[in-house]
Amino acid sequence: MSNMQINQVLAEMRALQARAGGNPESPAAAAQPSDFANLMKNTVDHIASMQSQATALANSYEAGDKSVDLTKVMLEVQKAGLAFRAMTEVRNKLVDAYQQVMNMSV
Repeated sequence: MSNMQINQVLAEMRALQARAGGNPESPAAAAQPSDFANLMKNTVDHIASMQSQATALANSYEAGDKSVDLTKVMLEVQKAGLAFRAMTEVRNKLVDAYQQVMNMSV
């Protein structure tokens, strides 16, 4: 994942945090572990709700609900999948960073 892509994922995470109402007052507050944990929890919860909504729309369409548009179903499924893949990449980068720090000699 390039630096540009990482910055885009971080910008998306910040937007999700702002949407969740968890704006830190200062940059020092953003560095606190509890804020990071809250940000990750809010992001995971938001992605889970996106997946639930996409599944519900797909089930409604499959059940024959005429009010559900196939285009909307496909877009919601793709957005949920993309969000999940982005979250997985962020997790992978965090695990990699943790492993690198743990392997450093002091």
